[in-house]
Amino acid sequence: MLPYFPFEQDSYAMTLGVRALRPGESLIEVDEAHYARELALKQAHLSANLRARFQALPGTEPHQWETVTELLPLMAQQLPRYFALEVEGGRWHWRNLLLGTETRFTPGDAGSLPLAPLDWLGRQVQEDLLLMDGTREGLPMMAGQLCFPSMWSLDEKMGRSLLDIHVPVPGFGEKLGTATTRLMEGLKPGRTVTRCNWAITVTDRMDLEPWSFPEWRHLFEGITAANAGERCFLRLERQTLSLMPRTGAILFTIHTYQAPVATEVEDPARRRRLANVLRTVPADMSTYKRLTPFLAPLLAWLDAEPVPRAVNS
Repeated sequence: MLPYFPFEQDSYAMTLGVRALRPGESLIEVDEAHYARELALKQAHLSANLRARFQALPGTEPHQWETVTELLPLMAQQLPRYFALEVEGGRWHWRNLLLGTETRFTPGDAGSLPLAPLDWLGRQVQEDLLLMDGTREGLPMMAGQLCFPSMWSLDEKMGRSLLDIHVPVPGFGEKLGTATTRLMEGLKPGRTVTRCNWAITVTDRMDLEPWSFPEWRHLFEGITAANAGERCFLRLERQTLSLMPRTGAILFTIHTYQAPVATEVEDPARRRRLANVLRTVPADMSTYKRLTPFLAPLLAWLDAEPVPRAVNS
């Protein structure tokens, strides 16, 4: 099962759903079963088209370096099974125990890392990493490594304000725009907040960039009340927001998890709740989330009595 089930009530509601990280809850999460595969996917995507998946506006190097120097100590402290850090003078020694790699570098020295700091950092984690400028009006996006997007791209969003970025989301500006801006402007260093976003897709592909749609659009075909639970995937984004104390950059992380709907609603209460939520999604939001083509068969599948799993003797 996925680590989160984001449906907290029996009807659809457009809310921020933000909370502070709990004691012992790490900013970066490691899904060990999928870590190696997803990091290899990142590497392949970045090698195939770096500019499509990593961009940084001029002058953002200090913001990138601060993100590195803030996150690495946290990762080593919160996830010592997977990461280790030694600092001697101005020299840092980073060990990724999952990948079996070591990196020595001097923060602020561009020549000491083989890649831009944020790009290098993104290759250590499963999360997509985005930086917003918390010191400028509108909180524009200024850098990002994005390998597992849900139908958007850096080319569309880089340099644009928070509200401009969310223009395609029905009702966002009127319902959540002010609250989201206030939340981000009110962030405090060391007080990360988190939320969970959801979607339902017809593919388990991680990289859902807009230009990839022709490659998997055929998967909308043939979904029925008999197979929708296995053919449809619940896609979750565990998101966090953190304020960098010196530069004022806001780090936005997105860890994507996904699994067939059937595996996430074996509990009848979960099954009913998801059906109730989907039944109350407004039409414009259903279109935006690409639910409409398979909504009827998925609801029919959810409403049907589940077939008991066979028990091995």
